[in-house]
Amino acid sequence: MPGTGPISSLYVHVPFCAQKCSYCAFYSEASNGELVNRYVEALIHELQLVAEDLRPKTIFFGGGTPSLLNLRQWQQIFGAMEKLSLSAGAEWTVECNPATVSLDKARLLREHGVNRISMGVQSLDEALLARLGRIHSREMVFKSYDILRRAGFDNVNLDLMFAIPGQTLDVWRATLREALAMGSEHLSSYEVIYEEDTALYAQLQAREFAVDEDLACAMYEELVAQAAQAGFEQYEVANFARNRGADASSARIGVAGLPQDDVPTRACLHNVNYWRGGDFYGLGPSATSYVRGVRTKNWANTARYCELLEKGCRPVESREELPALARAGETAAFGLRMVAGWPFETFRAATGHDLRREWGADMQRLSERGWGQLSAERFRLTADGLRFADSAAELFLRS
Repeated sequence: MPGTGPISSLYVHVPFCAQKCSYCAFYSEASNGELVNRYVEALIHELQLVAEDLRPKTIFFGGGTPSLLNLRQWQQIFGAMEKLSLSAGAEWTVECNPATVSLDKARLLREHGVNRISMGVQSLDEALLARLGRIHSREMVFKSYDILRRAGFDNVNLDLMFAIPGQTLDVWRATLREALAMGSEHLSSYEVIYEEDTALYAQLQAREFAVDEDLACAMYEELVAQAAQAGFEQYEVANFARNRGADASSARIGVAGLPQDDVPTRACLHNVNYWRGGDFYGLGPSATSYVRGVRTKNWANTARYCELLEKGCRPVESREELPALARAGETAAFGLRMVAGWPFETFRAATGHDLRREWGADMQRLSERGWGQLSAERFRLTADGLRFADSAAELFLRS
């Protein structure tokens, strides 16, 4: 149910990239010095507009490529956030491209409270990196990882992709072995999704390659097996974390509404809040906010975004308030992506609805299919169900 206190989760979208990757459907554009400076000023204005309603326990700068911002631009953002008392987050993540990490920048981020880095590796195969349109090489991955460690980061996520056109099972196994050997605290790994208005989608439509579902399933099974062998705990369909280091249990309970033992200590608390239907502010061009049952979306146009904020206006393009049952169904669907599934009392506290009453038949259907596991305390997807979590989740949506 919508809360009454300040919002505890903040997402900031940095829309600039050195070049557009062939698979990316997120709003981004080529970096331009003048526009980036204007964006930073506009972002600070937007932060000022929502600051009174924010007490961040998690902060996430995504993109685009946040690490493209230069030292001066980061210093402006940090100065504004410190002045507004927004920088004391328990977990503060910044996404980085391996080609845009320097020791000076990494140290600046760490000194100002950033304590988690998500590095977009995608692949360690040079041919596949080129196929995806990535600007980094495999060597840059290892170099940047070392830089992050030297700067003091002890919580690093590596982001990988599988089922890339041209990727064989042997190449995927080799990438996994090398990535896991690096010793990161977190691993995210997503199957390629072919979204309209991307280069890969156009190539698929032109029949330049075909999708091999059996190979994708084999790659997913390899991911789960190798990650477990390397000491990672799977806590969501595509996310794996270690149980080690500083325990953030108090932040975990406050942000995610989960018992401590349902997620590993190095789980991404910001994303857990999404999957649990929590409120969050999203700032920057194209960013979405979900605050007290109302979803708003900013303009996906950086110039327009800047113009509105320069006039003192929120850059909101659309607003949607779902009926309570539809909102609860959406929350149920997202939460099923987590290995822990939904504890019934946690779901009731989050939505005001009883999962057993409104979705009892759907849970039974998934259980009979072998995709779901129903107990007295909770409902969760099985290993087979997690592989097809999107299809399973569709049963829980309500209009």
